[in-house]
Amino acid sequence: MSPRYRAQVLAWVRAGGVFAWAGLRGGGEEGERWHLAGSGEHKQNTFDDFAAAADHLLAAGWSEPGRIAVMGTSNGGLLVGAALTQQPGKYAAVVCRAPLLDMVRYERSGLGPSWVPEYGSAHDPGQLRTLLGYSPYHRVTPGTVYPAVLLAASDGDTRTDPLHARKMCAALQHATTGPAPVLLRLEHGVSHGARSVSRAIALEAECLAFLAHQVGLPAPQPPDGTTP
Repeated sequence: MSPRYRAQVLAWVRAGGVFAWAGLRGGGEEGERWHLAGSGEHKQNTFDDFAAAADHLLAAGWSEPGRIAVMGTSNGGLLVGAALTQQPGKYAAVVCRAPLLDMVRYERSGLGPSWVPEYGSAHDPGQLRTLLGYSPYHRVTPGTVYPAVLLAASDGDTRTDPLHARKMCAALQHATTGPAPVLLRLEHGVSHGARSVSRAIALEAECLAFLAHQVGLPAPQPPDGTTP
């Protein structure tokens, strides 16, 4: 994984948080075998790796129960959506941005048809069983205590249709029996990733503030000590 600078990570750490980036099967960091081990019929491996990473943070003392916050975008939105619905008690807060969440119908919108080689098709009975097995939207269970969730989408997104975030928000709000909020942030006039610097800063700030509030991180103070 190549080193890179991420301002939002610096902001999180300066506020007192710990940042971890999980290396999961299904990505391209370790070559094609690594990628294939977390795609198609093996997609659940990606979610199992993510859960194992969270368990490691707890076991190693980097975090504690009720203090793990997760965030993912696009395919990472699918990842945290699966984490949320498979083990909701493991996470205190989830930010799910520009996600795929209804994996049975993802082919019908945006660039969905082009991703069939990666995920599989609901038109194939065997692949449909795999998709239903982890599709976050279909795993929302009424009567479950879900953690705090912020779903973020853009109405101009032609890559991952905002219908995924909208449907998931409605399903979670209907299903949850816990006190934590389930919110939708719908941005107008932007696409999947491209936006002005001011809008990008606003998105990152709101997402980080949401996570920080849920896990009890205090707002960072300006260098001069005045109240922001």
